[in-house]
Amino acid sequence: MPAPFDRPTTHHLPALRHLTVTAVTRITPVFARVTLTGPDLDAFPTTGPDDHVKVFFPHPETGDITVPSPRLPGADLETPRAEVLARDYTPRAFRPATEARPATADHPATEACPAELYLDILLHGTGVASTWAASARPGDRLVVGGPRVSKALPADTGSVLLLGDESALPAIARWLEQLPEGTPITALLEVTDARARSYFPDELRMRADILWLLGEHGAGQLLAALRGLGPLDAHTFVFGAGEAAALVPLRQHLRKDLALPAAQVALNGYWKTDA
Repeated sequence: MPAPFDRPTTHHLPALRHLTVTAVTRITPVFARVTLTGPDLDAFPTTGPDDHVKVFFPHPETGDITVPSPRLPGADLETPRAEVLARDYTPRAFRPATEARPATADHPATEACPAELYLDILLHGTGVASTWAASARPGDRLVVGGPRVSKALPADTGSVLLLGDESALPAIARWLEQLPEGTPITALLEVTDARARSYFPDELRMRADILWLLGEHGAGQLLAALRGLGPLDAHTFVFGAGEAAALVPLRQHLRKDLALPAAQVALNGYWKTDA
């Protein structure tokens, strides 16, 4: 029997995938969904709800995409290296390639479709990813590395508590999709832009009891809402993501005040202020 909250981990072979944009869709006023394809997507692994990839963006002036490479022994350490513009993202979805099929008595003919990877990028003003996504067009290129590991859903979970800011919404959407039907889910989500509340389609909104907290009403709302829940059930798994420093008081409350074991809590810093 697996231990409570055990999350079996699958390690994937390192990979850098050179991909091409085929579509950019504004799914909400503050999120752009970028569709990527290319031969390198064959056998792309993304099974865990919080998998993440590293996306390498083109330099805004040259259009070149630089990926890091180790320095060889004896290399000139003073030689400047090209700037690496990279950010981590949760793949919103992956669709494997499908083959063309002739029509049958029961089904119409279907065309072959290439594999597609979908990334949802938050549009929050200036920034490497946000600036690129705001003007991205079909034919643009990106390089995607990973994912390195996939963690399965936690075992022996009675209910789930999801915490986060806008950057966590794609991962939280994957949790809502992958958790078994009937799992009680509570989500406390603090967003800077109220328009981010339209990110989840209706079928996902119905999966959870969601409390939206608007940043315009002041800091500390997420911690206050978490404290307002009181003690958590021994079978409640907690996943959270967002700005790294903002997660510190949440982690202290969960691990110290409520004395939850480490396996019951997974909080991930997705970004840092001014980083």
